[in-house]
Amino acid sequence: MATFWNDRRILLTGGGGFLGGFIAAELQRRNPAAILTPRATELDLRDAAAVRAYLGEHRPNLVIHAAAVVGGIGANRSHPGRFFYDNAVMGLHLIEESRLAGVEKFVCLGTICAYPKHTPIPFREEELWNGYPEETNAPYGLAKKMLLVQLQAYRQEYGFNGIFLLPVNLYGPRDNFDLETSHVIPAMIRKFIEARERGEQKVVLWGDGSPTREFLYVEDAAAGVVVASEKYEKGDPVNVGSGEEISIRDLAQTIAEKIGFRGEIVWDATKPNGQPRRRLDVSRAAAEFGFRATTSMKEGMAKTIAWYEANR
Repeated sequence: MATFWNDRRILLTGGGGFLGGFIAAELQRRNPAAILTPRATELDLRDAAAVRAYLGEHRPNLVIHAAAVVGGIGANRSHPGRFFYDNAVMGLHLIEESRLAGVEKFVCLGTICAYPKHTPIPFREEELWNGYPEETNAPYGLAKKMLLVQLQAYRQEYGFNGIFLLPVNLYGPRDNFDLETSHVIPAMIRKFIEARERGEQKVVLWGDGSPTREFLYVEDAAAGVVVASEKYEKGDPVNVGSGEEISIRDLAQTIAEKIGFRGEIVWDATKPNGQPRRRLDVSRAAAEFGFRATTSMKEGMAKTIAWYEANR
């Protein structure tokens, strides 16, 4: 490990974001030659000339592309155009300019929103092209999936060493708890805490509670990205998850109990459910680079709730 990381100059996009911050911390423990984490105000990834100039000045030999414009179902429904364009163009420019700049390895983070709406459970990487994604987040999922096509095409034509990871839904400390743009776990945590503090007798949640999701604690995800950056060299995409599934209804009950909310949970079935089920086959990550999640949902949820209670 020391030999691999010693001379690495790493460009980490999205280093100020939720997952990116934990990836940066994981990288620091490897003591590489440099970790570059420009914010959007310093480097607009939608500007090809700016990307070219940055790579030319800083000369990274490893790029980890974790930057993304993301949000929950509501945000995806409100901004499908922005979510498609920004995510597609950031990756397209960064991959092309990295190839031209002689970057040795490119690690791209995709999304399981790229999977077809009715993918058989568990989601296997081979199923990625067997249907259209769930409609509410299809623009985001397809934009990210195009980057997989680009990396595989560049590997074929130019010998460019790019890998593509598919992280499952993440949660943990420092997540986005804004109710307009957050994902399901932080949104529930905030709603239940605020209802408890105001003495409210009910909390309204979207959908009917029947969909299932798989969640991965953010520090586990960061460890998976870093170990894949070191050890994985193939063009095939790889799921990064826990392999465990929970219904949204059971998730809500679990969070409410941990927070101490004892009122009624009301399901608004006029709002969309999103994809019916999500659970990944995580065997490829285990076989190719030895990744397995180590944080239980109970442990991870306790840490997430405690962080929000202390820092909101």
